[in-house]
Amino acid sequence: MPSNQWLEVGDKVFHRRYNPADVSVGVVLGPTGATVIDTRNNPEEAQEIIRDVAELSALPIVAVVNTHAHYDHTFGNQVFQDAGIPIYGHHLIPTHFQEYEQPLLKQAQKQPQSERDRGWHDVILTPPSRPIKTASKVVLGSRILELLPLGPGHTETDLAVLVPDAGVWFLGDIIEESGPPMFGEGSKPQGWAAVLASLLELIKPGHTVIPGHGEPVDSDFVLRQQGHLEQLAQEIGQAHADKKSLENFRFSSDLRVLWPEEFLREAAQDGYRQLGG
Repeated sequence: MPSNQWLEVGDKVFHRRYNPADVSVGVVLGPTGATVIDTRNNPEEAQEIIRDVAELSALPIVAVVNTHAHYDHTFGNQVFQDAGIPIYGHHLIPTHFQEYEQPLLKQAQKQPQSERDRGWHDVILTPPSRPIKTASKVVLGSRILELLPLGPGHTETDLAVLVPDAGVWFLGDIIEESGPPMFGEGSKPQGWAAVLASLLELIKPGHTVIPGHGEPVDSDFVLRQQGHLEQLAQEIGQAHADKKSLENFRFSSDLRVLWPEEFLREAAQDGYRQLGG
């Protein structure tokens, strides 16, 4: 469960789990400033991050990084932009916003009772001001961070963040610890395992991995989750090749133990869409 406190997961690198949704937020302290990783679900929650960072350090917040486009990681962006703080993120976030987050937000703002618990009434979609297209080293607060745009997996906007001198990764929702990985909103289950396989070539023993939701994990955890996603993709691919309808397709018992039925239905729909059917 969320601990309501900062946990130092590497040298001057901190992780905190916030309700609702047990979402991860990171802070990287450098000699001249703090970098915040992900901005939560609405402006009020973003303001809470700012207050909590101020309790952690007197350093100014000098940058924000989004791990991916989903609302629970980006809908606080406007607060930081209004403060003149640059926001780094995958260059496809504006496209994802237009296709997925904007319709959700418009519907909620038209019918606020339907999303009362999310506090979206004053959210303004705010994409990154510093879009990242290729693997980049950036100096933020006089500290180096590596930003790696990933192939399509959880979304088409996934961005891995490495703090190399601390051996800490922030991976967003391509890894989940407090629950199984989620699908929908254009997820690409047929490529997700390959994305993790490429990352596992870079994540070293002893590195700490921060998932989008849940407790810090290690490379062994990532390897196990990669294997589960690989099996899921294989079963979707085989069913599609056998021309099974979605209605007649059923995952193996191994996977039904790992994911709720509604998650697997989303995965199958996204996989068939990705494969062309």
